[in-house]
Amino acid sequence: MTIEVCWDPEAEQPPARVAAWRSMNAVVRGAKDEWVSLFAPDGVVEDPVGPSMFDEEGKGHHGREGISGFWDLAIAKVERFDFVMRDSHAAGDEVANVGTITSYLPGGYRVDTDGVFVYRVDAEGLVVSMRAFWETERAMATARQVGS
Repeated sequence: MTIEVCWDPEAEQPPARVAAWRSMNAVVRGAKDEWVSLFAPDGVVEDPVGPSMFDEEGKGHHGREGISGFWDLAIAKVERFDFVMRDSHAAGDEVANVGTITSYLPGGYRVDTDGVFVYRVDAEGLVVSMRAFWETERAMATARQVGS
């Protein structure tokens, strides 16, 4: 498992960047309950933004119950994640991270998802919105079998 960042995670960071880092870290470790607890009770996840295989209507996954369901649908089935964030732009209560998420799927497949991952937090540092901008077809074009 890998998380690479271009900023110093030990230095004081804006709350949205801290929340994004905690989110990636919980995903890498498979810590569902911890991940869900990072979100405000009325938080929303749009990953990816718009209609997708994870959200046919493109309205996002709302509240901790909906976010927990997203985990079961999109995250739990992945054997391993690597996050490589090449850049991070924090402003106000938001951060936009630019990078690649590599997913290792059952059957020895690997998919690289390039995108922009935007987190917005509330005054307590809880995530009120996580919006991931990536293209399904582009990610699927990277799918390949590894390690066989």
